[in-house]
Amino acid sequence: MHRIKTIIRISLQDYFHERLLSACAVLGLAAVLAPLLVIFGVKSGIITTLTERLLRNPRNLEISPVGSGNFDADFFDRLARMKEVAFVIPQTRTIAANMVLVNSAPDVPSTLAVDLIPTGEGDPLLGKFTSVPESPEAIVLSASAARKLNIEAGQSVTGVVGRTVEGRREQVTIALNVVGLLPPEAVSRDAAFIRLSLLQATEDYRDGFGSEAFGWPGKPRSQPSESYPSFRLYAKRIYDVAPLAQNLQKRNIEVYTREEEIAVVQNLDRAFTFIFRLIAVVAVCGYFASMASNVTANVNRKRRHLGVVRLIGFSTRNIVWFPVVQAAATAILGALVAFLLYGTTELTINNVFARYLAEGEYVCRMGLSHYFAAFSLTLGLAVLSSVFAGIRSAKIEPSKVIRDV
Repeated sequence: MHRIKTIIRISLQDYFHERLLSACAVLGLAAVLAPLLVIFGVKSGIITTLTERLLRNPRNLEISPVGSGNFDADFFDRLARMKEVAFVIPQTRTIAANMVLVNSAPDVPSTLAVDLIPTGEGDPLLGKFTSVPESPEAIVLSASAARKLNIEAGQSVTGVVGRTVEGRREQVTIALNVVGLLPPEAVSRDAAFIRLSLLQATEDYRDGFGSEAFGWPGKPRSQPSESYPSFRLYAKRIYDVAPLAQNLQKRNIEVYTREEEIAVVQNLDRAFTFIFRLIAVVAVCGYFASMASNVTANVNRKRRHLGVVRLIGFSTRNIVWFPVVQAAATAILGALVAFLLYGTTELTINNVFARYLAEGEYVCRMGLSHYFAAFSLTLGLAVLSSVFAGIRSAKIEPSKVIRDV
């Protein structure tokens, strides 16, 4: 161990003694590595920004069925267990999924018919902008509905549900608390998000049934509905939208998605990845060959010195460390210089395009894990490129050195 430490110290002293040649090797590595980091940073920054923009609007994760079907509890159980599914909830008939909301404030009385949309725990659309209603008497309104009703979160509104029974017009009311508002980018139409139990009771009431939970009159339903004509479905990631849609289409369920917008980002990601890999392979192979030849040439140039080191008692295993240590020193210093150049370039690029970006978005960005991966790969390739030179140094015969002295 003592001799290994000594040979490492000698290698580093020799490396820094020939500072001009060492600096050239460091700058050569930095000149290859820095552009690769910039290309990867731009790829990572642009793709991440575009992906986050898609994710920022959860509607891009939505998969909407086209038309009506007959979906039972077993269908929803299987769908909820799929790893690609983030949220799924049954939906009643569209013709029955509406309600008249009345803001009876004395100064600004207003009435508005809104679409009813079921929601529950884990709803990504509401989770992004507000909170999910915790009780059947709580609702979340769209921005347009709240504006037309002149109402804000925390206020109350009266819901009116009407029906016609044997020629008689009947209606019931329910006091609802507005617990949140959704911005226009979340939902553009006049809508109210409510618990499924209230939506189901609304449909039942229009079908002539009553509701004990809400105190609505009507004939009793022998058993709750076991099937629904539609559903709301959200994928976990944008890359899960297409597989989910294909899975549903195989079951003869036609769906609508924003797959085209997602495909643009995916194609851009694949194109960037292909270009980066192509350039990286060419650059890495070229530099690997260059470093291997330089280290080997350095060993050949110092054959006499290494032979003398062998004569004073260092073993073959110790001598192998000489080119390896110097190659590692070049890799470490070259990587640090490349990181410094990349950091400066990243800051410049992001400042130039700052006007086109929202807060927290970047055109060029690398994470800490990317720095670590780049450093580890650089160090590993440098050590690997020095193996051949290490083997040549181990084959140096002291007897030849004695004849040459």
